[in-house]
Amino acid sequence: MKLLIVTTSYPDDSDGAAAAGVFVRDFALALVEQGHQVTVIAPSQTSRTKIEAGVRVQRFAVPKLPLSLLKPQAPRDWTAIIHTLRQGQQHVNHACATDQPDYIFALWALPSGAWARQASRRYGIPYGTWALGSDIWSLGKIPLIRQGLRHVLRHATHRYADGLQLAQDVTDISGLNCDFLPSARRLAVTNPRPIASAPPYRLAFLGRWHPNKGIDLLLEALEQLTDNDWQCIEHMRIFGGGPMQAQVHQHCARLIALGRPVEVGGFLDQTAATELLNWTDFVLIPSRIESIPVIFSDAMQAGRPVIAMPTGDLPVLLKEHGCGELAEEISAPAFASALRKALQSNASEYTNGIQSACACFDILESARRFALNIELKSP
Repeated sequence: MKLLIVTTSYPDDSDGAAAAGVFVRDFALALVEQGHQVTVIAPSQTSRTKIEAGVRVQRFAVPKLPLSLLKPQAPRDWTAIIHTLRQGQQHVNHACATDQPDYIFALWALPSGAWARQASRRYGIPYGTWALGSDIWSLGKIPLIRQGLRHVLRHATHRYADGLQLAQDVTDISGLNCDFLPSARRLAVTNPRPIASAPPYRLAFLGRWHPNKGIDLLLEALEQLTDNDWQCIEHMRIFGGGPMQAQVHQHCARLIALGRPVEVGGFLDQTAATELLNWTDFVLIPSRIESIPVIFSDAMQAGRPVIAMPTGDLPVLLKEHGCGELAEEISAPAFASALRKALQSNASEYTNGIQSACACFDILESARRFALNIELKSP
C-alpha cells in the first residue's frame, strides 16, 4: 500500500528536539518493514527531499519551529501561521497529485488533518487522523478552530488517539468512534544496567522545558527536598530544552550552589537518550498536561520505573501495572512527596509491573494494526 504521512514533527537525522516526531519516524519505518511504500511530509528549516532508511521524506521550509510554539491568539505569530498553513497544504496537494497515494494519515488532527481533508476532497483519497493531545486539548478550546477540528475528525475514515482519555475526547468532539493507538519509540537498550535495589538512586528528566511538561514543578519539588532526602539521590540529570530554558538553568544553578548533585544538559538524540535511560534508576514525569507521554513508554522499554504526576492516562497505567510512584495531585509539594516515597523504596521491585506495561506499547504492533484497519476498509 502507498501511504502518505503528513506530520508537523519529524526528526532531522539525530535531532533530539523533535519530541513526538521521533516515534513518527519509527512508525514510518515499521510500515516500510511491513512492505508498505511510505512518504512523509513535514516542516523543517529548509526544503528538501531525501530517502531516509527507505522512507521518502519531503520537508518544507517554515518560519518557526517547533510549530507548537505558534499561538493563534498571538498576532505576532499570524504571519508565520499563515505561511506555514499555505506551505503545508501546497506540499500535501502536490504529493497527492504526483504520487497518488492510497491513503493519507495525518499526525496530528490539526493542522495536518486539515491539510489531509482538503487534499482528500480534491483528489478523492481517504484520510485518517492520529490525535496527540495538544491538538485536541489546546486548539480544541478555541471556538472557531474547534468547529474546524470537528469537521476534520468527522470526515476522516479512521480516528486514532495515543491516549485512552484522549480517544474519548475525540469521540466527544466528533460524535464518532476513535480508537486508542499507542505511540512509542523503538529503543535499542544493549547491556542493560540492573536497577539499584536501595538508595542512593539516580534520577533523570528528559523532555521539553515547557509549562505543560511541568519542568518548573520538578525544580520546585527538588528545592523542597531536605538534606536527608538528597542523601538518597546519587545524581539528578535534567536534559532537554525549550521556552523555559533560562528558568531551568537558574533553578539548577541554585541547586548546584547548595551542593546538590544536579546536572543540566540539552536535547539528546535517540542513542544518547537510550544511554540516559540505561543510566538512571527512576524516570521523572512531572507534566501538567499529558495523554501518554512517549517518555513513559521509553522508560518501560528501558526497564525503568517512573515518578509521575496524576495527569492524562498515567494514573490508570501506574495503578494497573504498578510501574512507579504517582503523586497525589499536580503540585510541587505532591511531587516532592512522591519522590520521597520512591527514594525509600526498592526500585527493583517495580520490575514485573514495568514488563507488564511495556507489552502494551509496541510501535511495530501499532503500525500493523493501523495498516490492517485500512486494508479491511479499503474498497
